[in-house]
Amino acid sequence: MESEAIIRGKYELLSPTMNERSRRLWAGAEARALGRGGIAAVQRATGMAFRTVHRGMRELDAPELLAPDQVRRSGGGRKKATVLTPGLSAVLDSLVEPFTRGDPESPLRWTCKSTRRLAAELRAQGYAISHTLVASLLGEQEYSLQANRKNQEGTTHPDRNAQFEHIYQRVRVQLEAGQPAISVDTKKKELVGNFKNAGREWRPQGQPREVRVHDFLDPELGKAIPYGVYDLGRNQGWVSVGIDHDTASFAVTTIRRWWREMGRRRYPQARSLLIIADSGGSNGARVRLWKWELQRLADRLGVPISVCHFPPGTSKWNKIEHRLFSFISENWRGQPLLTHAVIVSLIAATTTSTGLKVRCALDSGEYPAKQKVTDVQMAAVRLTPAEFHGDWNYTIHPRKH
Repeated sequence: MESEAIIRGKYELLSPTMNERSRRLWAGAEARALGRGGIAAVQRATGMAFRTVHRGMRELDAPELLAPDQVRRSGGGRKKATVLTPGLSAVLDSLVEPFTRGDPESPLRWTCKSTRRLAAELRAQGYAISHTLVASLLGEQEYSLQANRKNQEGTTHPDRNAQFEHIYQRVRVQLEAGQPAISVDTKKKELVGNFKNAGREWRPQGQPREVRVHDFLDPELGKAIPYGVYDLGRNQGWVSVGIDHDTASFAVTTIRRWWREMGRRRYPQARSLLIIADSGGSNGARVRLWKWELQRLADRLGVPISVCHFPPGTSKWNKIEHRLFSFISENWRGQPLLTHAVIVSLIAATTTSTGLKVRCALDSGEYPAKQKVTDVQMAAVRLTPAEFHGDWNYTIHPRKH
């Protein structure tokens, strides 16, 4: 028994450093050193199979049977499932990708293709297989768990890249002249209340924050509509959190509040304002109310306001998306947006290592939807279209009083 304890101790120390062959040879050497009953003693001490220890003793006498870097004889070991069951890979492939490789009437065409469900379907077809083996086979066929990726933008406008270049040049010239250039947009509308918010936060283990099961609008709390203004030259942002409708009036009111609270202090010698916006939404290129409200803003500021719209379907390129909104979402991840005050505080607390600063305020004003702008009002807008795509690029000049 004492010798077995010594062998067990040796094995526990050496086993992590040995491969299958060296472990086998070491066991054979120990069994030979013990003499009669050595194989049984090594088996009890290490848990190895009797045949493994005996084989190790045989290989000590005939080391030339294997190359130095070879663990088993060629062809040794358990055969792969795909070898034992020809055609298994093809059947599995047809279940995973029924549209392109298999039967379009596959039973798994419209179901979640988990490894357990795939294994169950294969067993129903007569294959002896577990979900762990399915996972292994999928790995061998270079499958992996993947989420959807947004990459299809629809029809590409022929002047898309030219408009990108135009926007880049306009912003560069504006900033080099020390004039304000801002990027604007509406962030995703949020339900206010104890609802689940994407992401995770650090909490005591086993004590997740409990939120409502269903995401239905709370009539008392309502919703939050964050509209943002991002200063392209100073890495600063302003966000108004609206509670009514996302209209052009709300958007331009937010720009006016940014100018009053931040812009005019940073640009006391401003002679123009450049706005970069998407082509749709409350600040869309075809929204008449947007242009009418900008005319009123230009009259109030006394400077011309130039607007450049991104081509349709390219809103993700707007700087405000990944320089402001993405960091706001990261800052409040995993936290229910319980009240409007909480939302304002979380947005205002957003910072980055590159120096982003954000100010935020609640806008409790009413902005009725579907406001009409008459032809007479539009005729009073002093809009000058640019030579290149005047529908996307234009300047609104202040009217003389």
